[in-house]
Amino acid sequence: MLVTGATGNLGGAATRSLLGAGIGVRAAGRDPEVVRRRHPDAEAVLLDLTDPATFAPALRGATGLFLVRPPHIARVGPTLNALVDAANAHGCHVVFASVTGADTNRLVPHHRVETHLRGAGGSWTVLRPGFFAQNLADAYRADLVADDRLYLPAGAGKVAFLDVRDIGDVAATIFADHTAHRGSAYTLTGSRAVDFTAVAAVLTRELGRPIRYEPATVPGYLRHLRARGLPLAQRLVQTVLHTGLRRGQADTVDPTLPRLLGHPARTLDQYVHDHRTTWLTAAR
Repeated sequence: MLVTGATGNLGGAATRSLLGAGIGVRAAGRDPEVVRRRHPDAEAVLLDLTDPATFAPALRGATGLFLVRPPHIARVGPTLNALVDAANAHGCHVVFASVTGADTNRLVPHHRVETHLRGAGGSWTVLRPGFFAQNLADAYRADLVADDRLYLPAGAGKVAFLDVRDIGDVAATIFADHTAHRGSAYTLTGSRAVDFTAVAAVLTRELGRPIRYEPATVPGYLRHLRARGLPLAQRLVQTVLHTGLRRGQADTVDPTLPRLLGHPARTLDQYVHDHRTTWLTAAR
């Protein structure tokens, strides 16, 4: 299987799950040496979504493609969709990691990839995951380590946090018998929706120091992200994403994930426990 984004959250989880299931992996990235260090048990290959000349060599011998859209790729036609066409020509089953709501939201690039998959005549499965627990280690980590707080414009909104390790396990399940999942699209969420006050309580319990949730105003959050050095586009995306949580955009619990896995989804508590060193500092 060819896995794109192998050094990221989703691609990395898929690589580890596939290898754990005894499925051979070609882990792809723009720097194969970095990929090789991250996944020494996989075959590291060069794949640059902006360079179609790298597609065929990366796909050679693969029977499946796990496709992730990198955040910096907005024009999906000559990049992701072109790779889908190349994968179809190689007879690959494509598993695309989309986002919740991409089937109806024409504004997100994932919508155009899903549309292309349906019309291209190949074999495909679409995964539409919700809100990642791994955001605690990415977008929120600096505030947790420096200030012991979650500072977000999410109000009292609840989130059904999803562990990307479960998405990787679903991908391995699908590739093991892709005919049973051909032409299907699955919405994936965690098993319980919690607000950020509850998230802070989980972190407090695991880290042994008080973590608080401080609801932010939209202007205050934008200023905060600017002070953190984030570029304008990322500041806007994160602000829109978190204000949407106030309106319940991530609080729906879908039963599909445990059905596909054959066991309960990982909980937020499990994720924090397994990664507790992420939020420790040398002083602590």
